[in-house]
Amino acid sequence: MSDRPFGVDPSARPELRRSLSVVDGVAVAASSTAATTSIGIGLGVTAGVVGPHLPAIMLLAFLPVLGIAGAYSRLNRVEPNAGNGYVWVGRSLSPWLGFMTGWVNVVASVAFLAYTTAVTGSALLQLAGEAGLHRIGSLGLDPGSTAQTTAVGIVVLVAVTLTAVTGVRTAARLQTGLLVFEYAVLLGFCGYGVVTGPHSFRLSWFDPFAIPSATALAQGLLLSVFCYWGFEAAFTVNEEVRDPRDASRAGTITLVTMLGLFLLGSVAFQRVLSQGELAGHGAQGLAYYGDRLADQPLAALPLVALMFSAVASLQAGVIPTARGMFAMSRDRTLGPVWSRVSARYGTPAAGTLLIGALAVAVAAGALVIPRLADMIDAIVNAVGIVVALSYALTALAATVRFRALLRDDWRQGVRAVLLPTLSALALLALGGYLGWSFYTSADHLELRADNGWFLLLMPVAMITSGFAAAAWAKWVRRSPYFRTGAGTDADAPELLTTSN
Repeated sequence: MSDRPFGVDPSARPELRRSLSVVDGVAVAASSTAATTSIGIGLGVTAGVVGPHLPAIMLLAFLPVLGIAGAYSRLNRVEPNAGNGYVWVGRSLSPWLGFMTGWVNVVASVAFLAYTTAVTGSALLQLAGEAGLHRIGSLGLDPGSTAQTTAVGIVVLVAVTLTAVTGVRTAARLQTGLLVFEYAVLLGFCGYGVVTGPHSFRLSWFDPFAIPSATALAQGLLLSVFCYWGFEAAFTVNEEVRDPRDASRAGTITLVTMLGLFLLGSVAFQRVLSQGELAGHGAQGLAYYGDRLADQPLAALPLVALMFSAVASLQAGVIPTARGMFAMSRDRTLGPVWSRVSARYGTPAAGTLLIGALAVAVAAGALVIPRLADMIDAIVNAVGIVVALSYALTALAATVRFRALLRDDWRQGVRAVLLPTLSALALLALGGYLGWSFYTSADHLELRADNGWFLLLMPVAMITSGFAAAAWAKWVRRSPYFRTGAGTDADAPELLTTSN
């Protein structure tokens, strides 16, 4: 069997259209990270774990993520590929681990889309309530209901998926407009809250040693890593930017911007809200914060920003996931439908539509958890663990790839090898410790967000399903990827020079 993907000549392989600038890359990555959503919802979830030490946990989580970002940037400079971690880990560590990296990114992204679908629906229902619409016929509108929020969010998901089909540039322009609005609102309200909040500012908020327990520290760190998750979306479109180095710049700019916003949001929320208020309002946290600072209609602006952020992150979630599966399909580790490029739009249109359909199915499946807050807790914890695994494997790939630098140039070696290694070990230790704490916290399985076995079952299912999919790709599809670990376009020189 030919080693060429789908038996075609490399010159005829599917290629994505290069049309993005570094600003477009930042828009995609920032929308995927969804700072407003993370602040509006993630801070409340994290505060429920670490108490009043949100700034400390956000700063502490930034350190390993910064090491991961350095690994992504350096790997991207030598091997730009839409599959990024899937290709880099496959070549440097092993094809099985490379496939696992790509797989967990896909399933985590689909789970994230299901979560964001419900968040979007909740924001829309909250806006409807602010406008005085509380019922439709005999149905009372409830922004805390998983069923109602999912139904409304699915409509939005379908719309943004169709927009993503038309091209990343179109999506990036839409996301840029949404980002400008939501960041203006976020900076305005958070800045005002920092200055006028009734609760005293405390330096202890920045003290990680005051976090109540090791379990709380580990869970808080992984929840914070989840908040930062998404900066690497810039690297999934590195075959569509005019210069692949722009993807590295976009990822780094996004990550540093997120740190500033998360610290500002953490301090502002704790200046305005008590710990009980912050931890107890879940998906309605940002709306409650706005009500505490302003009267209507100005108080609704944070809620509008949350809705815009959720819509943008839905679209940004669809885009990188489809690109990752596009890269895997080129190597025959997934079916050919994922690498079909639309002649009209130059995008993996069929794969994009399928990702949207999968997200709808998962969102519908999440209805077994009736309360929105419980669904959010379960998904965020599961995704935090698998994202930590994916990041750690990618960082270890950089360690192996650039290990010679420790001998040739120790300064470069520290940045390229030592920092990614420490980041990877920290994330693996955190994920392992948290998984063990979930296992020992319960003695039976229940479909509840506070049941440790259920919280552990979700990431375990995500990971083990990857081994089954990898076995199918290796022995049934007979993918050449499992002989070399190199992606189809891993050494294509035109990736460094082609421009449309």
